[in-house]
Amino acid sequence: MSEPTEISRRTFVLGTTATMAMSAAGAKDTAAAASGEATPGAATGTGGDGGSGLHNLGAADAVAHMSQGDFTAEHYAEVLLARCRAAHALNAFITLEPARVLEDARARDRERRAGAKPGPLFGLPMPVKDSVNTLEYPTTAGTPALRHFRPAKDAPVVASLRRAGALVLGKTNLHELSYGWTSNNLAFGAVRNPYDTARIPGGSSGGTAAAIAARLAPLGIAEDTEGSIRVPAAFCGIAGFRPTTGRYPTHGCVPISPLFDQVGPHARNVADLALFDSVVADDWQKLEVPALAGVRLGVVRDYWFTDLDPEVRRVTELALARLKDAGAQIVETQLPGLASLIDLTTDAVQNHDVRVALARYLEEFGTGVDFDAVVAQASPDIQRVFRSDVLPGGANFVTETAYAAARDQYLPELRRLYRGYFARTGVAAMVFPTTLVPAPRIGEETTVKAGSQTLPFATAVARNIAPGSTAGLPGLVLPAGLTRAGLPVTIELDAAAGTDRALLALGLGVERVLETLPAPPAAPRNQR
Repeated sequence: MSEPTEISRRTFVLGTTATMAMSAAGAKDTAAAASGEATPGAATGTGGDGGSGLHNLGAADAVAHMSQGDFTAEHYAEVLLARCRAAHALNAFITLEPARVLEDARARDRERRAGAKPGPLFGLPMPVKDSVNTLEYPTTAGTPALRHFRPAKDAPVVASLRRAGALVLGKTNLHELSYGWTSNNLAFGAVRNPYDTARIPGGSSGGTAAAIAARLAPLGIAEDTEGSIRVPAAFCGIAGFRPTTGRYPTHGCVPISPLFDQVGPHARNVADLALFDSVVADDWQKLEVPALAGVRLGVVRDYWFTDLDPEVRRVTELALARLKDAGAQIVETQLPGLASLIDLTTDAVQNHDVRVALARYLEEFGTGVDFDAVVAQASPDIQRVFRSDVLPGGANFVTETAYAAARDQYLPELRRLYRGYFARTGVAAMVFPTTLVPAPRIGEETTVKAGSQTLPFATAVARNIAPGSTAGLPGLVLPAGLTRAGLPVTIELDAAAGTDRALLALGLGVERVLETLPAPPAAPRNQR
């Protein structure tokens, strides 16, 4: 690795990125937290850090302070582990081993004291979705048959983060086999939303999202095939980034479809998402925060804005008004044929590919079980879905003919539709509410209320996020406000494939004009 690259990385961490993170979180709060003082008015979430306030730091800022010796990696890990213990009721983790985390943190401290140059994620404990292979921890995918599976090595994405100085904080709970949006896991227990523990955090990466929202860590690993980064980010009121499909390696991650699968980060600000992107994609382009005056943002109301819950509509329209007040141009148009192309591609590709890709993963990584055994031992809800949608004889079984048409005809057509849209409109990104409703209650998995109407659960949760991931676009979720009941609402920005750094830079500008969400309450509400 060349010296100029190392210099640019260190500058990025200790300079530009930390500055952006401080701008997002507030320099005054950051300075107080770093000094060990309690920040006046700072949310304490679920408590358990002794009042130091370090849990409120963003990832880039925490790394900068540890790199400079303001506090040790061990102390920071102790603070976050105390938060994890206090928030155990959220059930965010499947595996949490404090002794291992503290030993890893001490090793980082020894390296720094010995004169080693701190990496761009030095000392940062990161929660990892429990479908991503880790050497020192089981990888269960949230399913009984893999409860004791221990991979022989880290997935490439985890290896990249470790080389940058990060620690694995623990393995987070998820929707079983990543096949759903609730994280109501019948094998390992339901993950609960920090803003209201009677509600879902979203899925499938619900544990990572809940951990980030509850201030158990500032940055974590999630995955997204059809919304599994973005839906939990939306329901937990955090930032989430699904990069262009293929930008980050997905080898060593329990798969659904290689055409759609993509790992990505959860964080509480865009600067931390950008830091993750720099490390994993090895892309250290400096992000210039754009002035929003003149930026063109696309709105397609006849698809993304129909059937919205009234509170989601209210918060979204307020966000659009803020963007307009900042000078952004809202370009309203249509995208004919979008809905039919999603119907012809999204489910067909996933339900076909999972039986092939999952079987290959189980064999390649020496899990000791095959596809049939995993399904046979899966929880009843997952078995029902697989019998209906995945296995031969099911009502929605995808034939090879239907799959070939989805893959070779309709999916390329969808991508052409998006390319034409971005070329025709000149928009930097499309903007829309991430989900049609705020977080539903645990158990509301068939239908949900959106104001006076009742919607199918899958429509309410997945309709808006499906097009972007199916087409392979980068998608950025940003908090926009709270409902009157105190539940988060977010917007999503989808941009043209391959424009990831430009989208993150745009997100830094958009983030500045949106409403800042408070942390979850100190005693999470249960509004049964």
